[in-house]
Order: sequence, then structure tokens, then C-alpha cells
Amino acid sequence: MDFLFWALLIMKMLTSAAIVVAASLVVERSGPFLGAMIVTLPISAGPAYAFLAVDHGSDFIAASALVGLPVSAATVVYMVVYAAAAQRFGVLASVGSALSIWAISIAIILKAQWSLGGALALNMAVYALAIPLARRFSAAGVRVASKKRAWDVPFRAALVMSVVGVTLVAGRVFGPSIAAAAALAPVVLISMALILQPRIGGAAAASVVANGVPGMLGFVGALSLLHLWAMRLGAVVALILALAVSIGWNASLIALRRWRLRNRAGI
Repeated sequence: MDFLFWALLIMKMLTSAAIVVAASLVVERSGPFLGAMIVTLPISAGPAYAFLAVDHGSDFIAASALVGLPVSAATVVYMVVYAAAAQRFGVLASVGSALSIWAISIAIILKAQWSLGGALALNMAVYALAIPLARRFSAAGVRVASKKRAWDVPFRAALVMSVVGVTLVAGRVFGPSIAAAAALAPVVLISMALILQPRIGGAAAASVVANGVPGMLGFVGALSLLHLWAMRLGAVVALILALAVSIGWNASLIALRRWRLRNRAGI
């Protein structure tokens, strides 16, 4: 169990750092939308489910995916609250307020027993409100950041790894209930805010997070597939298919955006 925890911790630290650093560089070069599509891929959650599959088996993965569905709705709530707060407040106040609302949402969610239908209904209700709200904050441009220094990328990676490490170790130290919440915390989104908002401003950082809200729908589809098919196909096959669903959804959003831009330009 100790080996599994530390292996999972290292894997999440490395994958989260890779995602956030890559996404932050994409944001500064290509704009918030493409960065958001990277951030909302479950590349960080994937290794966690893989380790759980090795330790617990397909039935546990199916149950975990079901719990993950309402939790993903809470993550979307975090995204919208952060995007709104970042318009007026600094990074710590913006992240802190969004994280507080997320924690309250998680506390309520984890007290309930969720069916697949109930979890999907919750997500439908959250997205019906979140997508129009997020659209209000998604159009801000990204100003050119100051010239990068040699230590900039290593610093970003170290920051992300520190956030992930502290979060998961704190959960380990303070007991199982805190551990469950810590494992589900939106550490990639938090790390993105901590890196980007001081560099490009609150409105631009909020635009990255707001653009990611539609991308989270792919994660809903991935978790649904994982819940329904993990026991039928085996955890490994179901995990691969779930990742493919998420990647395919974000790729379709990118293709749709390019098609709309071409139509507007009359190409």
C-alpha cells in the first residue's frame, strides 16, 4: 500500500507538471483555447486509475468512475467560480474562493449515494449553467508575457509538483476523508492559475479555465464509459477507451473551432 501511494504520488507529480507546463507554454504562444484543451485531458487522472486497477481490480475502477462523475461536476463549479473571481481579485484570492466552493460541493457530493442516472443528471444541470457563464469569460486575449528566463520552465514544473505533492501527502497525513478529497482536488487547474495569472493577468488566465469547461464534457463521457465497461472489458481496455473518448472529444472541439474561424474569415 505504501509503495502504491508513493508510486502514484510521483506519477501524478510528473504527469501534472508535464501537462501544466506544456499548456502554459501553449497559452502564451497560441492562446487560451488550445491550452484549455490540454489541461482538460485526463492525463493526470489516467495514471491514478491505472494504479488503482492494479491494486483493486475492475470492479473498484467501475465504482470509482461512478464517484468521479459528480466530482467532475464540482470541478466545473470550481472553474466557473475561479473565472469570475479572477476578473477582480489576485491569484490567491481567486483560487482560494473557488477552492472553498469546490470543497463545499465535494462535502455535499460525497455524502450522497450516486447512481449513474443521478450523476449524469447532476452534470447536465451544472453544464447547463456553467457553459453560458464560462462563455462570458472565455474571449479575453493573452498579452505577450515578459521574456522567459532559463529557469522559467523548471520553476513551473517544480511549482506544479509541489502543489500536487503537498495536496496528496496532506491527505495521507490527515486521514481517509481528507485523502479522498485531496485525491480529487483540481490540482492541474490550481497550478495553471498559480503560474498564469501573475504572468498574463486575471482575465486572460480566467479565459484559459473558462475555455476548458466544454472540454470537461469529454471527461464525463470517459468516466461513464469506464463505469459501464470496466467489468465487461477489463480495466486496461476500458481505460484505453476512456482516454480515447476524452482525447477524441477535445480534438473535435478543436476541429469545430477551426471550422468556425474559417467560415468567419470566408476561407
